[in-house]
Amino acid sequence: MLQNGVDPYFAGPGTLPGSFADQVSWVWRYTPAPYGPLSLQLQRGIVLLCGQDPYWSAVAMRSLALVGVALIGIFIPRIASRLGVNAQLAAWFSVLNPFLIIDFVGGAHNDSLMMGLTVFGIWLALVGGWWWLLGAAVIGVGAAIKQPALMAGYAAGMLGVGWHGWRLKPLLKSAGGAIGGVAIAVASFALVSVATGLNFGWYNAVGVPGSVPSLAPSTMSGYAIGGTLDWLGYHAAAAATVTTSQGIWLAASAIVVAILAATIGRTRPVAFLAWAYLVVAVGGPALHSWYLLWGGLFLPMSEPSARVSRIAHWTVVGVLFYAA
Repeated sequence: MLQNGVDPYFAGPGTLPGSFADQVSWVWRYTPAPYGPLSLQLQRGIVLLCGQDPYWSAVAMRSLALVGVALIGIFIPRIASRLGVNAQLAAWFSVLNPFLIIDFVGGAHNDSLMMGLTVFGIWLALVGGWWWLLGAAVIGVGAAIKQPALMAGYAAGMLGVGWHGWRLKPLLKSAGGAIGGVAIAVASFALVSVATGLNFGWYNAVGVPGSVPSLAPSTMSGYAIGGTLDWLGYHAAAAATVTTSQGIWLAASAIVVAILAATIGRTRPVAFLAWAYLVVAVGGPALHSWYLLWGGLFLPMSEPSARVSRIAHWTVVGVLFYAA
């Protein structure tokens, strides 16, 4: 689409009928792309390298996902070691996770490279000194692949500066680190976005993922309530239930993330990232199995209880059965 002068943020693949559009599921064939601008330009480059051949372009798209998997495999155990957590368990839970194998390797989703860069950025923030600044910048590049990476900027800042108590001066230092991490990630994201020439057109498509039914509780509950109201004859109210439900769940998720940032995020930024990502994934307007990997990759570093581990394992099993 980019090669033919069509902006993917304002038109769907079906705008250009042919072999490429035929590979896209009918659900998404006429919807704009909600992804970060860097991911779209990288995919454009792959198509050009493959001579615009539909088959080989689709095969080569997996290379970006495999780079993400490699970064995850290399740096998750190193993050675990620096945090004093069982590195083998962390590696097993992340790299050998069925979601990662099926969705990142098999599905070649953009989330793979996003999370690979996020994991790399968090590792840089743990190195010490001023490396957290580079870590936050790398996280911003990850956000240019897919926007949820931005939340890790807070964790990078807290890892770099640390928590020094509630006295005014130490508090300002810690707050400066947190704000600085987010600001650097956002600035990096903005610079990369402008450099790609696509700027912030993704905002036009931000509602696309939630436009179709998924496992998201907000969407499922909205459809359930809407169906009930429609059956009772309240047709106008029924028409608004899905968007209303999604808005309520998003607001609740934002509140929970803020609470997590002010509590465990102060002293355990990586644990915050695990739980905050899971909250955002579950509370968002769309939920797919690979979304659970956002927080799932960091979950071993939160030192989960045996009960939480069992819930995580059975969640994986349940979602896999649902997807099958």
